[in-house]
Amino acid sequence: MTSGHLKQVHPPSTVPVADARQGVYHVFIRDLETRCSIGVHGHEKGAAQRVRINLDLGVGESAEPLNDDIANVVCYEDVVKGVLEIAGGVHVNLVETLAEKIAAHCLEDARVKSARVRIEKLDAFEEAASVGIEIERLRT
Repeated sequence: MTSGHLKQVHPPSTVPVADARQGVYHVFIRDLETRCSIGVHGHEKGAAQRVRINLDLGVGESAEPLNDDIANVVCYEDVVKGVLEIAGGVHVNLVETLAEKIAAHCLEDARVKSARVRIEKLDAFEEAASVGIEIERLRT
């Protein structure tokens, strides 16, 4: 840019990942590795590739007590199962498409206020440990 200033294209998240003042807690999944059919090139369409998925969910706290009951929280086991089902589904061309599907899945739970999804292709380039993208989507 000629002005010498960086232009902020997207405003910062209005829903924090964790913030006691706003009643938001953080559910995360780190370094979930799986294989999926992804890519635009012919050689990518014939074999599943290794991907690493990281999720950060901002979850609204309930006014009701937890009562030590799994039904009263966002269950990361259910999130992982859903992510693996999406990743193991039909071929997608773009990493961005996979990330959007995963974010939409996470936001299906009304308690989830924000979903940050990071996807890395682990074998795309011999010279790089990984390549990928990160998106954040907010409940509207």
